[in-house]
Amino acid sequence: MKSDLVIVYHRQPYEEVIENGQVQYRENSSPNGIVPTMKGFLGQADRGAWVAWKEAEDTANPGFEPVIEISDSFGTYTVSRLPLTKEQVSSFYHVTSKEAFWPILHGFKERYNYDPVDWPTFRAVNWAFAEAAAEQATDDAVIWVHDYNLWLVPGYLRQLKPNATICFFHHTPFPGPDMFNVLPWREEIINSLMTSDSVGFHIPRYAQNFAAVVRSIKGARLVAEAETPTTLSATGVALNDRRMPLMLEHMGATTCVHTNPVGVNFDYIEELAKKPEVAERVREIREDLGETQLVLSVSRTDYTKGNIEQLEAFERLLTRRPDLRGKVRLMLVSVGANRNMTAYAEVQDAIEGLVGRINGSFGSFDWQPVTLVSKAIPLAQLVAYYRAADVASITPLADGLNLVASEFCAARDLTHPGALVLSEFAGCSVLLDGAIPVNPFSHSSMDSALDQALAMGIEEASARMAALRRSARTWDISAWTRSEMAHFRTLQRERHGAGPEVVPAA
Repeated sequence: MKSDLVIVYHRQPYEEVIENGQVQYRENSSPNGIVPTMKGFLGQADRGAWVAWKEAEDTANPGFEPVIEISDSFGTYTVSRLPLTKEQVSSFYHVTSKEAFWPILHGFKERYNYDPVDWPTFRAVNWAFAEAAAEQATDDAVIWVHDYNLWLVPGYLRQLKPNATICFFHHTPFPGPDMFNVLPWREEIINSLMTSDSVGFHIPRYAQNFAAVVRSIKGARLVAEAETPTTLSATGVALNDRRMPLMLEHMGATTCVHTNPVGVNFDYIEELAKKPEVAERVREIREDLGETQLVLSVSRTDYTKGNIEQLEAFERLLTRRPDLRGKVRLMLVSVGANRNMTAYAEVQDAIEGLVGRINGSFGSFDWQPVTLVSKAIPLAQLVAYYRAADVASITPLADGLNLVASEFCAARDLTHPGALVLSEFAGCSVLLDGAIPVNPFSHSSMDSALDQALAMGIEEASARMAALRRSARTWDISAWTRSEMAHFRTLQRERHGAGPEVVPAA
């Protein structure tokens, strides 16, 4: 049976494990995160499907069923597993997406590497995704494509499903023309995206950058824009934009530009933080710390995440503030690099070297200033650290949104509010009112923000955290879901008139 809503994303919507020699499909261990968030849409369609890739030695005989049916708490839906060889995955994802696209999207032109890109393979993989999605979709389905590694899928889908409502959502930053136009495939990419009914972004700045790129390459006209709502506009933050584009037109065809930030499952994290076992873990952490203040930083190991700059700022703190030695600790959770990718392995090595230098220079038998955790921590454990820490320092050099900051806010209460130091170059900086904004490229900004956070009194901290929690709750998962579903219905009415809606009202 064909599906009314097809989600196209590179990851499968479950955890695949082997038990007693049998393949088991488990729901993701936490309902928080992008995959469970998107799965929530499947249950709201009459019939839903998900398209992802799965590695196979032989794509003609992959050794697994390409299409399976899954029933879980989100409902019953189809999963189409596109078989890709290890070489295809490496080429389209690790090389083209991560070595060519990723640095440009995040503004690191010096890390851009064109030479190893195999563009025909990228095209072929995107075409295969489009074919798999088209195979699952009704003629007038909503087909929702996610992220930059599938940039060419909308254009191919428009050929295969001309009457479908095709939406694209971008989860990373989107740069302006001076940066994006470094890509030699820029016109092919923009041609594909402009066949979509809608292209979505987290914040107005990325939407404005996209509009500027389309004007640069295609000469498209901006035919509708709006003033950015105050809840999406933090005054004085680097990524703030007072206007946001709504509609682009080129040669008689229009594409909606949609701005809607993904949020966290605020209620779930808040409830998790109150569970007895989490509360007990918080008590243990605080007892171990004693009078020591804990600064917590959580991210992946990536040159965009500012982990090295975070460590250098902490090293400067201990150098210029001898009074804090033995009285403050940094816990850096930097989930380990893919050692097969040179850029990430270099960052991991630099992090480990810096941690060793700081601990060697300032540590003692009784106190180690930095704890480095290089593997993922289960959410319940992480929430305990969110709640126990005195400061969360989230300072990426560039980040599409960053949900860690919102998770920290959801986990806190106002009796021990804590402080949030937040990079101006994280997308969520325009959403979260009450953070201490910091420029991670400036030593003085990083230093003064740490000083301010560690010295903050309870009254100011409580007021700031109350504002932060209101902001994080405003832009939570349910708000994103409601807005996206309403957007789909509007697009369908525009494409198909007043007939029955493929995606029913929630």
